[in-house]
Amino acid sequence: MPPVTPAAPASLDPIVAMQAHALSEAIRRRELSCVEVMRAYLAHIDHVNPKINAIVARRDSDELLREAAERDAQLDAGQWLGWMHGMPQAPKDLTAVRGMVTSMGSLVYKDLVTPHDSIIVERMRASGAIFIGRSNVPEFGLGSHTYNKVYGTTGNPYDPSKTAGGSSGGAAAALAARMLPVADGSDFGGSLRNPAAFCNVYGMRPSAGRVPSGPAPEVFLKQLSYEGPMGRTPRDVALLMSVMAGHDKRSPLSLRDDPAQFAAPLDADLRGKRIGWLGDWNGYLAMEPGILDLCGQALATLGSAGCDIVDYQVPFAGDRLWRIWLAHRHLMVGGQFHALVDNPETRKLVKPALIWEVEGLAGMTARQVYEASQERSAWYQTVLRMFDEVDFLAVPSAQVFPFDASLDWPKQIAGRPMDTYHRWMETVTPWTLAGCPVISVPVGFNAQGLPMGMQLVGPPQADLDVLRLAHAYEHASDWVGARQPEALWRESA
Repeated sequence: MPPVTPAAPASLDPIVAMQAHALSEAIRRRELSCVEVMRAYLAHIDHVNPKINAIVARRDSDELLREAAERDAQLDAGQWLGWMHGMPQAPKDLTAVRGMVTSMGSLVYKDLVTPHDSIIVERMRASGAIFIGRSNVPEFGLGSHTYNKVYGTTGNPYDPSKTAGGSSGGAAAALAARMLPVADGSDFGGSLRNPAAFCNVYGMRPSAGRVPSGPAPEVFLKQLSYEGPMGRTPRDVALLMSVMAGHDKRSPLSLRDDPAQFAAPLDADLRGKRIGWLGDWNGYLAMEPGILDLCGQALATLGSAGCDIVDYQVPFAGDRLWRIWLAHRHLMVGGQFHALVDNPETRKLVKPALIWEVEGLAGMTARQVYEASQERSAWYQTVLRMFDEVDFLAVPSAQVFPFDASLDWPKQIAGRPMDTYHRWMETVTPWTLAGCPVISVPVGFNAQGLPMGMQLVGPPQADLDVLRLAHAYEHASDWVGARQPEALWRESA
């Protein structure tokens, strides 16, 4: 259990300390002006961001203040655009934002100004968000460590010498450091979950189709990469989900459920709900010492809230799942970026991980692709049967604590070698393949003061139930409030 939540440090502006749902209400009720909010955030970013490099491609402050004044004028005229009215936002530098550079952390695209918005950016813009810059990413979003040759490395708010994770590392770090009220991200191989765990915030990978992707010509090809919300509370995650979710005809696999469901209160009676604890998959997953202990304490917290915790053995071999993952990863990453690797001029500019994925696809046959799809279907059917036995599943969000930011990726865990740039993140891949809703919740810190998280996984399309479970957990164990990265904003003595 975390200690009693302390008051915000005296040096932290109360505006940036506010939870996003409270900030939104304060703006809507005219208790705070949008200009006041923007001034507070820009001042805090000026002080904190140089220490961790989470927000990049910053826009001009005077221009942002003019946009904030326009939002105030709209309120004066009785026009409230939505939940994000006047709130600063920094879309992840993988998603298109009209009139802004979308570099994807690559020297190939470092000057690419996007002529259109992605669907989620359209929706955040329509809800009144003001885009102040971009959140930093690994090159092409590959790997859970945010560094690139365009903007540099993002440090962890709790220790800037350590990684913030990725690929939504800039988003998670900015959120934890109170430089954004909420953050958007995307997740293929844990990119919303791993950085949330590393930065002591909440990150949710939604169900397949919950948040529409695109518009893009490869909308079917990218069906395992989902965009989703991050926040400092499950309530904030749910409210951002209410903005991002909902059907769009440009995304043919998107769900038609009413996204307003995520704006409703999250309180629910969870007594008797069965949570299956997967741990290290009976020794299959290498784990750095201390991670399972922290997750065990978090499970005890859920038990005290009335849930039944049971040890659960997955009836599907881990190495079989890994082969399915590799095939789909090669197909979707290699298929999207093969032209950059095939071109000698751009090949020399891209990271080795991208070349490895493209060459992996080149070595696959059509039959192997088909067989991988069959195997993924078999895993999905297994997951459905698992959720006949339990209501939720729980498993660590990461297999290591935040590591040295000078490394490219961990080459071993507890003495066990990692054979690919993403093998050390294997704990997240089964739920990517299954299309399940999953949220990473904070579970505490190791002796070195580094954070960790735990994935709470629900049945397909049970996003709201997962958020309710996370909400109940937060009420019993508020690590975000209890352990803030105060060193970032504390003035030198």
